[in-house]
This record gives sequence, structure tokens and C-alpha cells, in this order.
Amino acid sequence: MKWIEWAIVGALIFLPFATVNRYETDTLRRTMLTELQYDAALDAAVDDAASMLVVNASQQQEAQYGSAKRVALNKEEAIAAFYRTLDAGFGVIDDPVTQGVLHRYIPAIVIVGYDGFYVYSEQEWTGTDGKTVMKSAWGTKKPYAYADSAGNSLSFTLDQQVLAYDEANRSWHEGLRQDIWQQTTIPLLQDAALFEQVRRSTIVRAIQDELAYQIIRYNETVSRSGQSYTFTLPLISDEDWNNTVDDVSVLAFVQGIPMGAKVYNSYALGGSRIVKRPTIIGAKKGSMKVYYRSSCGYTYPAEETFASEQAAARKGYMPLYCPG
Repeated sequence: MKWIEWAIVGALIFLPFATVNRYETDTLRRTMLTELQYDAALDAAVDDAASMLVVNASQQQEAQYGSAKRVALNKEEAIAAFYRTLDAGFGVIDDPVTQGVLHRYIPAIVIVGYDGFYVYSEQEWTGTDGKTVMKSAWGTKKPYAYADSAGNSLSFTLDQQVLAYDEANRSWHEGLRQDIWQQTTIPLLQDAALFEQVRRSTIVRAIQDELAYQIIRYNETVSRSGQSYTFTLPLISDEDWNNTVDDVSVLAFVQGIPMGAKVYNSYALGGSRIVKRPTIIGAKKGSMKVYYRSSCGYTYPAEETFASEQAAARKGYMPLYCPG
């Protein structure tokens, strides 16, 4: 057999493998691009949700506390922003039916607050007509609670502020750890390093345990509707878990979206470094409507408060700049 015939035979043998390999390569490339698109959509959704947490919320309710992390949370604004951005990122902003399908792949969303967290998940209850109602809703606030073997209990926050019950003295103490440790017999308050370690692990474990519980419930719910995918607790990096105990944040994850030969599983954390912003005060200065930051020290009678200077300007208030 001539060499050209051998070449033709070799090409015929190689061609099917090359075709299959090219097909698999193209499929992998498309899958990777789709995954990147989904990641970007999910990241943008939690970032927008986090940015809306303090919008239109009454920050004056928290003014008596010194921590920048203690901010009033507008959960409804946050969840609306999350789904609005997620739907846009997935290209289903004008398709309510597909939106409903997409949202079924989100078992739970967590808002990590200053002294507790909230979970947005599917809830089941009996309506006034006696029928079972199933709808996503916010659960009750879950504290970062800890108890030791001696019967002492503590409620942690995202900083050193703590509410502690001293079993030996049967007394309650609230304040920064460094300010109240000498007033109690609680061993954990005496050791700053141990306190920080336990505080962080308590917050992370509380969120993990609640997520695991909610996912179990969600699996029971979706199995009744015919969905076969089993949701599991997401594998979240230690760095991201550390971020959850440092700042007010939003945590969401998506699981089980069909994507070629695999399924899309991911999570996103947004809102790191949310800080308490000065309230914008709308006031009357004589006959003129003015606005200024609460930190400026003006004493003009407040008419309204706003989350931003733009919001005050839209209501017809003129800027009054801080002295100096």
C-alpha cells in the first residue's frame, strides 16, 4: 500500500475522534461562557441587593448605637433588587413564567445583620380559606446566640458589642466586651482572643445550621412538585465565611440549573464594607427648603429624612453645605 493510501486510511480513522473532540471542546467552551454569564448575574444581584439594604430604611432608629455596622435594614428593597437584577442578568426580565422557573433554583437567601440574620425561603401556611399557601417570605430574625456549660449565655454582634447573662450573679450586662468583662464572672468575656474566636464561629455555625434546615425543608417541598434535584448546603470558602462575620451582607446561592451535560451550582456574597452613612435631613431655613448631612450639626427643624442627596434634591430641597 502506497504511503498516500496509508495517509487516507489514517485520516479516516482519526476524523471521527477529531470531530468528537472538537464537539466536546465547543460544548465545554459554551458551558464555560454560560457559567461565567451566570456567575456575573448572581454576583451583580447580591451586590445590588446589598446596596439597597440601607436605602429608605430609617437609620435614625439606630443612631443611639456607636457601631457603623448597626444599620437599619430594608429587606424588601434588597430582595426586590436581587430578583430584578438576577432576572435581567439571565435575560428573563420580561418573561414571568421563566422567572418563576429560575427562582425555583434558589432555595434560600440570607441577610446577615448586625445582631442577627434573616432567611428568605419558601414558607408554607394555611390561609384564611383553609387552603395551604406556599410562598417565599422572610423568616423571623435569628440571633447569634451562645451558651456555655455553666449556664451563661451571650448574644453576639458583628463587632464587640454583646448582651450577656451571668448565671452566677443572675444579672444581665450589655455593652462592648472590653467595657463589661470586669462586671461579670463569665470566662469567655475575660479572654479577648477566645471571645473573638467563639464570636465568629458562633455566627457562622448559626447561619450554616439554619441554611441546612431550610434546604432540607425545601427538598421536601420541591419533591412534591416533581423536581428531582437534591439541594445541598453550598461549599463556601473560609474567606467568604469570614466576610459574613465582618460586615452586613447578603448571601445567595443557586443550585441545579441545567447547563448542557452538567448543572450550575454557585453562591455569591455581597455587601462587604456596608457602613452607616450620614442621614440626609430635609429642613426649612426660613421659607427655603434645604438639605444637609446629619453630621453637619445644623439645628434647623427637620421636615423629612433621605438616604441620599439626590433623593432630597428630587423633592425640591437645596443643598446646605457643612461649615468649614
